[in-house]
Formats: sequence, C-alpha cells, structure tokens
Amino acid sequence: YCSCFSQNYYNFPIFNLQLWNNYFHLAVAFITQDSLQLEKFSHAKYNKIQNKYGDMRRLIGFAIRDMWYKLGQNKICFIPGMVGPILEMTLIPEVELRKATIPIFFDMMLCEYQRTGEFKKFENEIILKLDHEVEGGRGDEHYMQLLESILTECASQYPGIFNLVEGFVSLVKGLLEKLLDYRTVMSDESKDNRMSCTVNLL
Repeated sequence: YCSCFSQNYYNFPIFNLQLWNNYFHLAVAFITQDSLQLEKFSHAKYNKIQNKYGDMRRLIGFAIRDMWYKLGQNKICFIPGMVGPILEMTLIPEVELRKATIPIFFDMMLCEYQRTGEFKKFENEIILKLDHEVEGGRGDEHYMQLLESILTECASQYPGIFNLVEGFVSLVKGLLEKLLDYRTVMSDESKDNRMSCTVNLL
C-alpha cells in the first residue's frame, strides 16, 4: 500500500490510494477518448462543438493537474504508475493543455529525486511509454520543443537537479526525434531510408 498514510483533502481519515488512482485513470481515459479529439473533425463540426461545449479536454486536464498537486507527499505512490497516463494526456495536440500539464513531469522527477537522489523509475517509464505512444501516431515536433522548454525552465529554479534534468531532456529529445523520423519513413517506399531510421532508433 506504498506506506502512504496521511490526511487527505476530502475528510477521509486515511489516504485512499485506489480511489485517487481510479480518479486519475478515469479522467485521462475521458479526455483521450476519440469523440473528444476535435482536431480530427471537419472545420464546421469543430466550430459547432467549440461554440456549444468548448474543449472539455482542457477543462478536465486542468482538473487533473490541480488534483496532482494536492497529493502532497503521496505523489511518490504514483511514480511510475501514472507516468504513462500523464504522457498520453500531454500528447493531446492542444497547446494550453500541454503547457498546463507537462510541468507535472518535472514535479514527478523532483519528487523521486528528493526521495532517492535520482529519478530512474520516472525516466525508464517515460522512455518505454513514449515509444508506444509515438508508434500509435501521437507526438509531433511542437510537443518536442514544448517539452524541452518547459522542463528546462522548471529545472532552472532547482540548481541541484538541473544537470540531471538537462541530460534527461537531451535523451528524450533525441529519442523523440528518431521515433518521429521512423514513423514518417515507414510510409516511404525506400528500403534504405527505412533501414537507416531503424538503425538510428536502435
């Protein structure tokens, strides 16, 4: 049970790990469902939904962010388990949602670093999940740039962890570049191009 016993924020006497875990997974499943991916719709349908309902992904994403920061010392219980779902959320191509939720990654790194002096669990998990997500069609150049700038800016306020974060950002940026190249070239008829990208990725 992760030894996570503390007063929580809704008058429960003991922190309920399963309840919070269910909340996060349900919320991420909601905002990543196909019917809410507005950028896939026609311009007319996009405008109609925006005018009537707004972008519900942003609203729920902001709620997930706020709830994450209310976890306090219990955040460590969700690392690395929540890395994949948070990554899936941040990959949604909505700029304000990305800007609001990418900082959760730095908070995860900082949380693990303060507990263990490193953030290997977080790093290993995000590399594993990033491969899966990009192969599934998610991720783009803009995401890569935003991830780099946000994590670097967050880390600049914590000199003790800055170099580690900088190394992590460089690693993930390089991986993401190669994954995006590989995804693009898979539709290329040239076997040499495909093989070159495969070798680079390996």
